[in-house]
Amino acid sequence: MEANVIACTTWVKKGVAAAIPEKIELKPDELEKIIKETQATLENNSDDDSDEEIKTKTQYNVECKEEFSVAGTDEYNFKAYDNESGNMYCHISSLASFNGKSEDPLVTNDDEDSDKDDDIIKPDDNLVLFGHVEGDASILEVFVYNEREGSFYCHHDILLSSFPLCIEWLNYDPTNPKPSNLCAIGNMTPIIEVWDLDLLDCLEPAYKLGQKPSKKKNQKRIGHKDAVLDVSWNHNYTHVLASGSVDQTVLLWDLENGKPVNKLGPFDEKVQALKWHPQETHQLLIGCADKLVRIIDCMNEVPVIEWKASGEVERVLWNHYDQNYCIVSTDNGYIEYFDVRKSKPLWQIKAHEKEVTGLSLSTSCQGLLVSSSNDGVIKTWDIGKKSPTLIWEQMSNLGAIQCLAANPDNGFVFIVGGDNKEHNFKVLDLMKIPTIRERFMKRDASKNSMELRQEAMNITENIENMEIEDPGSSGTS
Repeated sequence: MEANVIACTTWVKKGVAAAIPEKIELKPDELEKIIKETQATLENNSDDDSDEEIKTKTQYNVECKEEFSVAGTDEYNFKAYDNESGNMYCHISSLASFNGKSEDPLVTNDDEDSDKDDDIIKPDDNLVLFGHVEGDASILEVFVYNEREGSFYCHHDILLSSFPLCIEWLNYDPTNPKPSNLCAIGNMTPIIEVWDLDLLDCLEPAYKLGQKPSKKKNQKRIGHKDAVLDVSWNHNYTHVLASGSVDQTVLLWDLENGKPVNKLGPFDEKVQALKWHPQETHQLLIGCADKLVRIIDCMNEVPVIEWKASGEVERVLWNHYDQNYCIVSTDNGYIEYFDVRKSKPLWQIKAHEKEVTGLSLSTSCQGLLVSSSNDGVIKTWDIGKKSPTLIWEQMSNLGAIQCLAANPDNGFVFIVGGDNKEHNFKVLDLMKIPTIRERFMKRDASKNSMELRQEAMNITENIENMEIEDPGSSGTS
């Protein structure tokens, strides 16, 4: 049975994307050249892989893909995912022209105006990025979400080279001094791809991080040796990206030159989760499959503290409201809360029946934590230093949930992705749930600031509309 899985997701803030994305238009000969170069690269990579690398990679690919299957069965035939025969490009060059004409004669222009409107990204639009696997195709899908209009639609998509495992938005482009709109994707290969989200119909990433060794080209390896499981962008040092891999290491990349400048590890198991500290620019939170959670000072390459979790670490998260605390989820359903000044967790709770694959704090509402799991359940918590309180839970229709992300502009909106073939993603608006709204609405900083701005605007309008009597005009005329 074919797969239809949302493997990873993230948001892009309002006002970041280009209003009118640039469209890449390739001539048939340019397209053919790219296809041949890509095909040659794939063949070279296959030839240059050592027997040991092939064995390790194949073993992990099978293990990782089976995580998306139900009850241990290979429902989506992931074992054969990398072994498909035939031309994956489907002779795309033949689609570049129609009998010498530049347009398809069967396509009419009735909906041209509405299509053009959909192409425009408005200042109050969010983008939602999905790492989507459908059948044999791996795709980056870019959706537009507009809360005011209630709209949510796919704006454009990009064909990826391999199964996406993690995704992170960033704005650093070494070729452009201005902030850009990019995303880094880790996948089943050791190479991280960075894509420009403001380009339509692009076939190549803006740049890549990593290089496989090649005897034919006499080139050495750069970067990881195996699949990249998580990436984290440093918002304070915008040229720095951290990546964790199956090869049991963390690499710190200098995006200015596209090379790793530091290596952490090797650890005892694969690195599954990373998160830079919001303010302590050199501190990196790391979660591994060896059940250890570490904070490492990357400048001095020394551990700040280390904890033993109850299971393999799935997700790590800083509490951005109080940065002395961090949150961890595990493969056996636990969520744990740590104080960086103490050696043991402040609390740990059996939150789900299976691995907790989604863990996200509201971006504007203090204490609101959302978790999701392969058990298909979504839960919201009110977290504190002593213990968390379960506020709401729901069995979703998304199948085994793989990912969860909080809207950066609305503290009550989250996106959830799973492996249900018929329905694999959902925008979750918690404001529509009475129990959550009643408990958290007064804490929501974004709503409060909006209300204050509205009150200020109303006061200004009232002042402008006031009729002020001129003292000199009083009395009889």
